[in-house]
Amino acid sequence: MSRFKFSVGPWNIHDGADSYGPATRNEVDFEAKVKKFAEIGFSAVQFHDDDAVPNMNELSEEEIKIEARKVKAILDKYNLSAEFVAPRLWMDPHTIDGGFMSTCKEDREFAMWRTYRSIDIANELGCDKIVLWLAREGTLCAESKSPVWATKQLIDAINKMLEYDEKIKILIEPKPNEPIDRSICGTIGHVMGVSAATIDPPRVGGLLESAHAILAGLDPSHEIGFGLAMGKLWGVHLNDQNGIKFDQDKTFGVENLRQAFNQIKVLMENNYGSNGEYIGLDVKAMRTTKNEDRYKHLENSLKITKALEEKASRFDYDFQRKCVENRDFEGLEMYVMNLLMGIE
Repeated sequence: MSRFKFSVGPWNIHDGADSYGPATRNEVDFEAKVKKFAEIGFSAVQFHDDDAVPNMNELSEEEIKIEARKVKAILDKYNLSAEFVAPRLWMDPHTIDGGFMSTCKEDREFAMWRTYRSIDIANELGCDKIVLWLAREGTLCAESKSPVWATKQLIDAINKMLEYDEKIKILIEPKPNEPIDRSICGTIGHVMGVSAATIDPPRVGGLLESAHAILAGLDPSHEIGFGLAMGKLWGVHLNDQNGIKFDQDKTFGVENLRQAFNQIKVLMENNYGSNGEYIGLDVKAMRTTKNEDRYKHLENSLKITKALEEKASRFDYDFQRKCVENRDFEGLEMYVMNLLMGIE
């Protein structure tokens, strides 16, 4: 039995299309996904705004709320919660050069409209978290925007969110690149700095994704630890990444098992989840995966996470202390490797 609760997004079951090729699997109905998520062992579903209300740009504010209530009914049917809502600000013509940081006033207003509607949707779904994945917030051309101006635009946008709803929490999910060339707020340290500059820092924190940390050349467990030390790690997306390439969202632990172990270990050591936080498994199936195996990457990620949790629960801290006192780091490393390999 895991000490953690797990969440997943509808986008984690997709048709296999990517930038280099068409779909390889059939689409799956939303309710069918939710039903399967519950069967696998997830406790919550993550949402982009248009995962909950697909045609929201064509609807009034009240119509958006009505549609969101239908989604809440489906979650209730399968005893699942909503973890967060994230405004999708990277797929619309208004956001081709950023939303909050667009140089066009009309585009910035659109970004805020979508964000306010995301807060409305979150309220209808019964969750208090908005996640900002700042996908196109930065520059494609280095001289096109001042990084000072762009950072202040982000802070101003967050302040407006905080003023719009006095209970909502804002979680920034940092990513150093892709699809934008030069990101603003690319690491968990940037997130902490932005949080401190807002009108209500206690309501602004972070969500750390393993792959995004690796893309920044950083160790995910250290980024997780930094957020925990600041008391502002309110979400994690665990997955894996084969080097500094594109964002792969591979099954958790399949590329960097020791790195994955240390992510689980630092979460356990600091009682992550004790305030209701979830472990999100943001993983994608390979394009070669067949329709009938489309949930296998989620099942495997859960198995690996729980196996590493069991390993971390047996970690010998007395032996660790002795190794540290003697600076026997070779001995400590071999102990960890034996633990992971199952060698007594």
